[in-house]
Parts: sequence; structure tokens; C-alpha cells
Amino acid sequence: MTVDIAALAKLARLEIQTDEMVQLEKEIPAILHFVETMQSANAPEEEKSPAHRNIMRKDENPIESGKHTKALLDAAPAREGDRIAVKQVISRKK
Repeated sequence: MTVDIAALAKLARLEIQTDEMVQLEKEIPAILHFVETMQSANAPEEEKSPAHRNIMRKDENPIESGKHTKALLDAAPAREGDRIAVKQVISRKK
């Protein structure tokens, strides 16, 4: 089986170095052979799962709103008013 690694990389929009290409030329045929072996295996069909159902419990005894807020804010390393301050991770620039 011949696999065109450069064509696969282009389709997947991946940049592959020459040394990686040589390694992949060795590995991909073995991977594809393994997939073929798995597809031809005689395995019993899975039993169908029962219909989905709601497994949520009723919220019979909810905790009083704000009961733990002060303890949580006091435990935070930094805060701004009644909010926990965190380092910005995502830039809002467009």
C-alpha cells in the first residue's frame, strides 16, 4: 500500500518536515493495516442503550442564595468588589 504523505499533509493543512515525512511513511501503513484488522474483526454487536431519560434530582432543599459568597470571596487570591479577579486569558482585540 502506497500512502502519499505530502498529499495527506496538504489535505490536513499540516506542515511536515522532511524527517517527519520519512517517519510517517513508515508509520502510516502500519496504522492503516491495524485499522483494517480491527474492521474485519468478528465482534458481537453492542446492545442498544435504553431510551434517554432525565436523571436529574429534584432541587428540594436548595442552599440559601449567597450563603457561601463571603467565604469564597475571602478565599480568592484577588478580587474586585464582589467578584474574583482573574488574569485575562483571551484577548478581546478584533
